[in-house]
Formats: sequence, C-alpha cells, structure tokens
Amino acid sequence: MAPVTAWDRLVRYVSAKDGKVRLGEPIVSDSKPDIDALAQKGGLKVKVLEGPNPIEAKQTGEEDEVKTLLGPLTPQDVPIVRCIGLNYKTHILETGFDLPTNPTLFLKSSMSVADTRQPVPIPPLGQPKCDYEGELTIVIGRDALNVSEADALDYVAGYVSGNDVSCRDWQMDKDKAGMMPQWSFSKSFDKYAPLGPAIVSTKVLGDAKGLKLQTFVNGEERQSSNTSDLCFGVRQLVSFLSTGQTLLKGSLIMTGTPGGVGIGMKPEPKYLRDGDEVVVEIEGIGKVVNKMEFVK
Repeated sequence: MAPVTAWDRLVRYVSAKDGKVRLGEPIVSDSKPDIDALAQKGGLKVKVLEGPNPIEAKQTGEEDEVKTLLGPLTPQDVPIVRCIGLNYKTHILETGFDLPTNPTLFLKSSMSVADTRQPVPIPPLGQPKCDYEGELTIVIGRDALNVSEADALDYVAGYVSGNDVSCRDWQMDKDKAGMMPQWSFSKSFDKYAPLGPAIVSTKVLGDAKGLKLQTFVNGEERQSSNTSDLCFGVRQLVSFLSTGQTLLKGSLIMTGTPGGVGIGMKPEPKYLRDGDEVVVEIEGIGKVVNKMEFVK
C-alpha cells in the first residue's frame, strides 16, 4: 500500500508573510527537531502544503515562515477522539489492577481538539480537580475497518503529542459521576485535548515504540515513561478498535497515560490551578504546551 502521507512532518501555522493560516512541512536538519522551540525563537521555515485536509496535503513548491505555531489539527479535521484508559504496564500494576486482556475505550468530542500554546478554558465545574495526562496520540490516515495488526501502520498517518485534560471529580466522585467511574463527560469539555507541535509520520517513527514521554507542570517533571511500556501498542490498538467499527480518516486515538498524574500524587493529589502551564513532550514528536485558564 502507498504511504499514507506525502509529508514527514506537518504543522499548522500563521504565516509571517501574509497572516493566513496554512499547513507546512518544517524545514529542519535535526532528526529529532524541537519544533516548538524553533517556532518560539522565530524564523522557522516550512515548505507550504495544500490539500483538502491535512492528511492529503502536498507540497506546493513554495516556502514560508512561521509567525505563530498552532495545533496541527482543528476540530473540523477530526471525526472523533478515541481514548484508551490505563495502558501503561507500570502504571496499571502500581494502581493494584491486573494487566487487562483488552483495551478500555472511552470517547472525547472532536470539539476537545485544541492548539498548542493556547489557553485551555476550564469551566467552573471542572476547576476543583483539574488534572493532566500526557499521551502519545495516533492520527488515522485512512478509513480502517477490521484491520490486522500486521497491516495497521498502513492506516496511520502519524503521531502527535497530546494532553488528555481531565476533571477527576466528574470522573470518579459518586455524587457527580454516579456509581461507576465516568470518563467521557469528565474529559470532553471544549479544548480538553490540546495537540502539538506537529504530526510526525510513520515513515519517521514507525510504530512509535521506544519513545520517551515526559510531562511537566510549571517546569516540574511529573510524568516520565516510555512508549515501550504500553500494554497495547499502536498496531494492537488500531486493529482492536477497527474491529466491526470503522475508524474514519482523521480520527484520533489517545493511547493512555503513564503514572505521575495529579490525582495519584502522595501524600495528597496535586491538581492544576489557574495559570498552570503543562508541557507534554514525546521524543521524536516534540512538545505541546498549554496554560490552564479558569473561566467564570
């Protein structure tokens, strides 16, 4: 099967030339560039991409310069966000659970998709126990149905760093969530899935094994793990989730988070507060950076 994308890395940005929002492929020499840092410094050059959607975008032959780096996808590009709960083996075992036989799935609305370096608005009901979850996020590049593990990467456009922002009381507390933990409502507020800095294709990262994942809150490292610790990897997730259910092109799969989230901090939880900055950085992909903005 032909490669899913014509690009290796894709960013969405505001052009320094004309102020328009465009797609581009960063012009970089490093095999693991810090695209966020390059954009913040200024002068990041890109090869302009155009197409009916980011996945099908192709080079135009033009070059441009990034004024402001955005998230690579908009809510309109994403049919749905599928999320996996408890998928890092060390995190599962430290919580006292057995390793699962199958992945646990919940959904987020496409309206949860948000840009890097943009504030995440936290509504009043989400403020008491606001938390972060750094996650490797898969971008589906072709409609996928009943895909085998062997063929799974033929349906993956690439990967992006993501933060599964969560409000734990609406997830866990019986007076709000009900008798069973409830994930979708508690994690699906607008802009609760910021993504960045770029989509990096499978041509560069393969099945995304062996990538270091770190999450920082106001510069303090909270999460440090590796995608090799995933209980269910990229191939397994794409195959399982496409069984009898079509994964539409542009759909996201957030693959789960390792230990170190705020709710698990000892001796007491460390929830996010107004103005806290969360950075999720994945080796080979880069960092998504957002401040929490408590709104009235």
